[in-house]
Amino acid sequence: MLFSVIIPVHNRPMEIQELLESLSMQTYKNFEVIIIEDGSLFTCEDVLYDYKSLLDLSYHIVENMGQGFARNYGMKLAKGDYFVLFDSDCIIPPQYLELLSNALSSRELDAHGGPDDAGQDYSIFQKAINYSMTSLLTTGGIRGKLKDPGKYQARGYNMGLSKKAFERSGGFLDPNRGEDIELSIRLKKMGFKLELIEEAFVYHKRKNTWKSFFKQSFSFGENRINVGRFHPGAVKLVHILPSIFLMGWMFSITLFLFGNKFFLSGILIYLVWMVLVFLDATLQNKSVRVGILSVLTSFSQLSLYGAGLISEAIKKIFKG
Repeated sequence: MLFSVIIPVHNRPMEIQELLESLSMQTYKNFEVIIIEDGSLFTCEDVLYDYKSLLDLSYHIVENMGQGFARNYGMKLAKGDYFVLFDSDCIIPPQYLELLSNALSSRELDAHGGPDDAGQDYSIFQKAINYSMTSLLTTGGIRGKLKDPGKYQARGYNMGLSKKAFERSGGFLDPNRGEDIELSIRLKKMGFKLELIEEAFVYHKRKNTWKSFFKQSFSFGENRINVGRFHPGAVKLVHILPSIFLMGWMFSITLFLFGNKFFLSGILIYLVWMVLVFLDATLQNKSVRVGILSVLTSFSQLSLYGAGLISEAIKKIFKG
């Protein structure tokens, strides 16, 4: 099977170097790499020279169209039987494509999604963000730990689909607002078999600051409502839970300000949750510092996801 690896890039030349280095180490060799420079001011063209002799590599510059449409552009150029999509801030384990090939063949899949993880050399902040994005104690629990892999909704940083699935679906319908989840739902409705391949994970080297992390978490909540424009019923209870989390601690603070003693019950629930997050993150990362920071990132991620979902839902109501 010939894989076509599609990578949209926007102003991230140094990230693409690490990604290409990891791709050059793949045990499975039958693949091409297509880089789509999506309207960047700082291009990665100079970085590519060192890898043209190591990889079957092509490079294409387009006006900024958003990552979803940039992926579509790359897939239209692809020669492969199956398209693999990565974000530029990912690092791919050496056996990824080999594991993917085996899983696609044995499970007869038309599309897939894979989880993400943090490398041992990542910063404390990156590990804490990774925890908040992947833990069962946050919204991350639905991003790679499902008992039924067929219920998984693939994320654009690590997903793929067959050439046939792309041609019939037309690819992404939105440039960057939950476009990966929308495509996952649509492919399943069309009868294509999409599942989580748990062993096909990537190291997600997020370069977030606190500000960008807050913005990203808020946008995740907004994006879920946006997906509902295409697929009514896409917003389920599990997606509403962060909004309940947000309103719960805000209500507890309100009770405290009005001198109502029942605020203690609400605070106790959140304290128990924080202790569980701290212990779980500390044990997973073998670091108390990561455990402490994970409490902050997880609290922020849940609250801002919930705020984004509520904000977008209100806009949708008033817009009709």
